[in-house]
Amino acid sequence: MTDTQSGKTAILLGATGLIGGHCLQYLLKSTRYSKVVCLVRKKMAVINDKLEQVVVDYDKLEQHTDALKGDDIFCCLGTTIKIAKTKENFKKVDYHYPLAAAKIALAQGASQYLLVSAMGADKNSLVFYNKVKGEIERDLKALGYPALHIMQPSLLLGDRSDSRLGEKIGETVMTSLSFLMQGPLKKYRAIEAEAVAYTMVHLANQDKPGTHTHESDAIQAIYDKYTRA
Repeated sequence: MTDTQSGKTAILLGATGLIGGHCLQYLLKSTRYSKVVCLVRKKMAVINDKLEQVVVDYDKLEQHTDALKGDDIFCCLGTTIKIAKTKENFKKVDYHYPLAAAKIALAQGASQYLLVSAMGADKNSLVFYNKVKGEIERDLKALGYPALHIMQPSLLLGDRSDSRLGEKIGETVMTSLSFLMQGPLKKYRAIEAEAVAYTMVHLANQDKPGTHTHESDAIQAIYDKYTRA
């Protein structure tokens, strides 16, 4: 990963999640950032001179505006209906929190927002999960960020803190069939969470203006190019 010392501040939401945990490690290693601010519900057992952990109530982000003052915002928030229990709670985590944070950060001068969305995101979808993902993409685009990067990974691989039997079965099936997924089907291959995290930090370092959507195969290609060189 090529970057230069610039003294920028990164804001990370969802640092305890599958992608967020890897993203945190890459941000702490990056010389682009002199400070990495993590918005958490409870403090993590991570110690680093660059790290600032801010305990927040995500339902009251307007009370934590100082914690959202930075240059690049990395949003790795996400849950499942099983964990959230209700569609309302799911939409809070995957739509309302990311959007509220984006609005507050933009008002304070943030220049880049990087979101973990999902393959199949579609505001018109009849599938609730895909519909919510599509809605957050749509409304983030409307905010007018100087740079917006939307990641659309396929099924995520990695060690989760929570047990998700369905996803474990899916991982096994997708991994075993990956050799069949060539050409246009490559974007459906399962992808390591670490690859998504790496690519997010890499893209932020490019300072490329505009709105960009990165499908799973493109994310994997960037990771492979810069980590296997």
